[in-house]
Amino acid sequence: MTHQPEPLLPGVLAIDAGNSKTDVALIGADGTVRGTARGGGFAPQKIGGAAAVAGLAPLVEEAARAAGHPSWSGRLTTHVSACLANADLPVEEEALRAALESHPWGVSNTVVNDTFGLLRAGTDGPRGVAVVCGAGINCVGLLPDGRTARFPALGELTGDWGGGASLAGHSMWHAVRAEDGRGGPTALARAIAEHYGLPSAGAVAEAVHLGHLPAARLHEIVRVLFAVADAGDPTALELVDRQADEIVRLAVVALTRLHLLDAPAPVVLGGGVLASRQPLLLDNVTARLARAAPLAEPRVVVAPPVLGAALLGLDHLGGDARAQARVREAYEAGRPVAA
Repeated sequence: MTHQPEPLLPGVLAIDAGNSKTDVALIGADGTVRGTARGGGFAPQKIGGAAAVAGLAPLVEEAARAAGHPSWSGRLTTHVSACLANADLPVEEEALRAALESHPWGVSNTVVNDTFGLLRAGTDGPRGVAVVCGAGINCVGLLPDGRTARFPALGELTGDWGGGASLAGHSMWHAVRAEDGRGGPTALARAIAEHYGLPSAGAVAEAVHLGHLPAARLHEIVRVLFAVADAGDPTALELVDRQADEIVRLAVVALTRLHLLDAPAPVVLGGGVLASRQPLLLDNVTARLARAAPLAEPRVVVAPPVLGAALLGLDHLGGDARAQARVREAYEAGRPVAA
């Protein structure tokens, strides 16, 4: 049997890699946050799994420097717990786990879709359902015996609707059609144009097409959408209502698959769109959920999603309750400063 050398920092390298940002944290085995780093989005579907994982290296090195170790040999820590966006299928999770093994970061490695990290952040154990509505949308459920409920989450190809990118795109669709006469009137047209300081929503579309306005800024339209909906615009209200309906549909299907409709069960809500706690959306979601799954217990997670990766990693190390409480307290109190 091959002897594994002791890691430099016993504990967990927690990685939450989302569509728009990535957080990395070195967590001691006692739950102390030793070092953190933040970078851009994680896109293995565009550049390949190995390249995407390799792109995490600067963040791991930054977190190690923050922990007081600018260089190291051997393995950095005991376990890598990675919750990754775009790891939507089990085969993708396994391929990304294999890619992690090629880096000297952890003695062991696990990879799950980032929605499982949200579920862990919002629960004390492996039971419940989580819906993430951030740049995209996804849902997972988990039981203590390991059974899961999940969706392919490959976009329209697999029946998905919603998330920030979709809401922004549909808002633009209605706004431009309102301007050119193909659609009915909506205050979204003027509000979007004013937000970007351009004469029309059509001009916003042209600016993105020509590269004068970064496409990444389109996510800002989600805030515009909610403001216009708050003012009573029917088109904006319809989009918010459709998003609430989709979130609840996902949750109820997952609860049903896991036979959790007839008992109290947490439904964890997170991601940028839900974590912004827009009353129009959240009140709609909770009302729909109360009708469709009266025993469900909705919870909004606003702590950084890397908390879920850290807790899953500590679970892997044996589930020390004091360590879990310490890391949860650090993240729920605000973005932690490395010890």
